[in-house]
Amino acid sequence: MTVALKEKIIESLTSVLPIALIVLALSLTFAPLNAGVFALFTVGVFFLIFGMGCFTLGADMSMLVIGEKIGSTITHSRKIWLVALVSLLIGIIVTIAEPDLQILAEQVSSLSERTVLGNYLLIITVAVGVGVFLMIAMLRIVFHIRLSILLIGFYIIAFLLSIRVSPDFWAVSFDAGGVTTGPMTVPFIMSLGVGVASIRSDGKGQADSFGLVALSSVGPIIAVLTLGILFDINGLNYVYEPGDAVENTYGMLFLYLKGFSDLSTEVLIALTPIVVFFLGFQLFTRSFRKRQIVRIFVGFAYTFLGLTVFLTGANVGFMPVGRAIGEGIATLWDGNGKWLLIPVGMLIGYFIVAAEPAVHVLNKQVERTSAGAISAKSMKRGMCVGVCISLGLAMLRILTGINIMYILLPGYAVALVLTFFAPPMFTGIAFDSGGVASGAMVSSFVLPLAVGACHALGGSVMTDAFGCVAFVALTPLISIQILGIVYRHKTRRIRRDFMSFEDKILEYEVDA
Repeated sequence: MTVALKEKIIESLTSVLPIALIVLALSLTFAPLNAGVFALFTVGVFFLIFGMGCFTLGADMSMLVIGEKIGSTITHSRKIWLVALVSLLIGIIVTIAEPDLQILAEQVSSLSERTVLGNYLLIITVAVGVGVFLMIAMLRIVFHIRLSILLIGFYIIAFLLSIRVSPDFWAVSFDAGGVTTGPMTVPFIMSLGVGVASIRSDGKGQADSFGLVALSSVGPIIAVLTLGILFDINGLNYVYEPGDAVENTYGMLFLYLKGFSDLSTEVLIALTPIVVFFLGFQLFTRSFRKRQIVRIFVGFAYTFLGLTVFLTGANVGFMPVGRAIGEGIATLWDGNGKWLLIPVGMLIGYFIVAAEPAVHVLNKQVERTSAGAISAKSMKRGMCVGVCISLGLAMLRILTGINIMYILLPGYAVALVLTFFAPPMFTGIAFDSGGVASGAMVSSFVLPLAVGACHALGGSVMTDAFGCVAFVALTPLISIQILGIVYRHKTRRIRRDFMSFEDKILEYEVDA
């Protein structure tokens, strides 16, 4: 176990180090940080590295194993109602506990003040959206429905609903689709798909094992847009609150202890329903042996510790840094250096993908499911390019105030058209990638950076800064599908060259 944890920590070190070096370079040049914020960031880097290492090890030992077993068991039962019910419950339970969703709900304060449910109105709405669409995604695998047909239909519905919603609510609605598929939901949802597809005997189960995250991402968009129609939401605003000042080591220690305490409670609440669900599943099915159960609970312990430490580092260490860098660059040289936001955003976007815990889960799942034909390295590169472009567009929108639909509409149109040309497996992987790329680091670092820049420039935070999560969820859909088209072309060329080589051998044998 010690060796496995050491390997995970080294892996997370290589993922977090580039973004840490970028922040260090910016703090020494264009966006100087005060000593307190820089100290928070430095400690946050160590928290991220250790937390990601523990989390990925724990997810491998517990979440992935349980998800695959539940998926294969409920599908093997051949009871459609059971598949639908379990999927619905899992989607709601896991999403309510998603830390990324909590961060988004807290930042939309004006929505919370309008209802007695407060933050929970948005959280419950999103959770129901994920539950319903996870159910649809599971039934899609059972009934062999083509993923691209559902994606085209549901995204058309989403854009039609947006016509009835205030433009102030568009960015939040599409951001909701990205933040729901974070470190808590992705391992469980993806492993469910692998479990369901594992009992398929038609040869297409490998491709159909992907797509659950994709549909679980569009569900919240439709649900939140529907919320906007029912409550006639308009005039949302963002209350900009400066971060806590850190004057000495004791102040920094207090912030981290408070953050760890609060987030450990949230993560514990998040994991408890999953543990209870696992115990109930084991009680009725007896699927796991005693040794496996012990290993799963050790995995839960690693998951709890890792996610708590990771989120503490992200929220306490990286959130104030993101805001400070955004403000610093936006006001650089009396505002004349604000256009540096675009290249800086693109640079951060390229490297921040590797720091998302859920991305590691997806890439390894892709590599394992494809038996190494699609490497985690190529997946990572494709996602990095996509998010690089998306954050460049997000910064451009902050500077110019471009309507978010001018980017989302053509972007999704291109992504959906590509589904007719990319291999079906890559379509599922691409739309899953969009969900996992917009995780904890985007919510706690990139979004505050956008908010800080927008506030400094005097723009509308709700319409201009929000939406960067939606862009991060969009561009991998295009980049990964293009990767799939290239992959198909290379595979066909290799097959053609091999057949030509065989023909030459036959000719040689005949001549001989």
